[in-house]
Amino acid sequence: MKNRTKGCKALLALWAMTGFLGLALPLMAADAPAVTLTDKDLTGISAPKTDDIAAKGDPGAEMTGTVADVAVADAKKGLTLADMANQIGQNKVAINFVWTLICGFLVMFMQYGFAAVETGLIRAKNANHTIMMNFMVYGLGLFAYWVCGFAIQMGGVAPVANLGGLYPLNSEYTATLFGKSWGLFGTKGYFLSGSTYDVGVMVMFLFQMVFMDTTTTIVTGTCAERWKFAAFCASTIPLAAITYPLFGNWAWGCGWLSALGTNFGLGHGYCDFAGSGVVHSVGGITALAVGMQLGPRIGKFNRDGSPNVIPGHDLTMVLLGCFVLAFGWFGFNPGSTLGASGNGALRIGSIAVNTMIAGMTGSFAALLYMWIRYGKPDASMAGNGLLAGLVAITAPSGFVNPLASAIIGWIAGILVCLAVEFFDRVPKVDDPVGAISVHGVNGLWGVISVGLFADGRSNYGGSWNGVAGGVKGLFYGDAGQLVAQLIGVATLVGVIFALSFIFNWIIDVVVGHRVSAKVEMAGLDIPEMGALAYPDFQLKASDYGTPSQSAAPASVK
Repeated sequence: MKNRTKGCKALLALWAMTGFLGLALPLMAADAPAVTLTDKDLTGISAPKTDDIAAKGDPGAEMTGTVADVAVADAKKGLTLADMANQIGQNKVAINFVWTLICGFLVMFMQYGFAAVETGLIRAKNANHTIMMNFMVYGLGLFAYWVCGFAIQMGGVAPVANLGGLYPLNSEYTATLFGKSWGLFGTKGYFLSGSTYDVGVMVMFLFQMVFMDTTTTIVTGTCAERWKFAAFCASTIPLAAITYPLFGNWAWGCGWLSALGTNFGLGHGYCDFAGSGVVHSVGGITALAVGMQLGPRIGKFNRDGSPNVIPGHDLTMVLLGCFVLAFGWFGFNPGSTLGASGNGALRIGSIAVNTMIAGMTGSFAALLYMWIRYGKPDASMAGNGLLAGLVAITAPSGFVNPLASAIIGWIAGILVCLAVEFFDRVPKVDDPVGAISVHGVNGLWGVISVGLFADGRSNYGGSWNGVAGGVKGLFYGDAGQLVAQLIGVATLVGVIFALSFIFNWIIDVVVGHRVSAKVEMAGLDIPEMGALAYPDFQLKASDYGTPSQSAAPASVK
């Protein structure tokens, strides 16, 4: 009993002392003088001796990356607090520079994936022509984008905190309507000259350029096997210089679509995290405009209008290309944070997982649909289902959760199958690789899905498009966001299609889009490119009107 009493007294004493300290410590801290750090305090920080590092190395990383590595503005003055603060800022921006550049390199590698998919899905007699279009969209598009496309798209985008501000990109041409300012196009950055010769601007240019390159290469798949190479070259220039940059500005460059939230209270304005609309729908809709003018390949449709399947020559190449594209998409979507440090950029992990999940459900849904409908799994449509899921998740990837990603990808996988059948049977637009369905249709679905599934949990510096808080869709209480997304869809289907059709109609009048029937039947490789992709597949030189064997390889009948 005595021991129990002593224990209770000890507990009471301990409780009383804890309460006293809880009250006394804050008072003591309030009375304590504030500690002020000065430049002189930094002089006592010692760095590892360089002789020690030279003699022993640093296998444990204890002597590498210390105060000795902080850049000092004035060697005589020594290390200052300003030097330390500037180093912290530069480290953050350096992390974001490196992240964005590496992601840009991944997106550029996607060009191989597109080339493999498109070339594998067409016939061997056109392989050189098709892969050369995929190769040259890079050079043609880059040239046009460097001259004026980048300026039109991003010339007024500043400030961009993750990349150090990008303050030279500070000029947007605007119009006033309903008492509101509406951005139409940028005016800084032509030829990357003047003040836009800037380290941050260069990072932004590279990243945005490879996105534009993705858009231009989409068109080549739809128009394969009957498009003049000269017409392809002419068509790529306005797409990279004007059409793509305009919509890119309206969505990403502080243009009028992004201002629908601040100007009219429609959610956070048009939101397209990584480009379901800006990149994929612009490419798919342009492909539709050109494909309509080109007409179908010879033999695609019977006299009663029913479509025929024209198999490609290498399914192995197609599916390997799909894997390359899926890999590159990890640069496409997570890289669109434009950073890995600060402003909510750590969400890159969630974005990557969302991307992976949507691609998976897209491929599975397409495979299952084709298996049930036709009795066999279809390899090319399974690949297109993967791509459709990736296209659809591109816009919402930064705003949704994994479950929503799975649903978005699943719907995309079925939608691509339905869309391919629709374009074959209703408007009868011949699309050898299904690019209109994969990129155009599912790009629009991705844009709409933001307005449905965005859950409001993302926090990119506390706001998006100048509206505070996370982006929320209809299912999370914001119908205005869906309205903003539908305005973006209407702009894509209306304005972008009209511009693409007009530009390419002019090209058709001046250059002519389509090769002759004779060339199309024999194959485009020799008459258009002067060489076969597969020399073992030979045709008679006389089939092309070639005067001698020296002008073209000998070929089999």
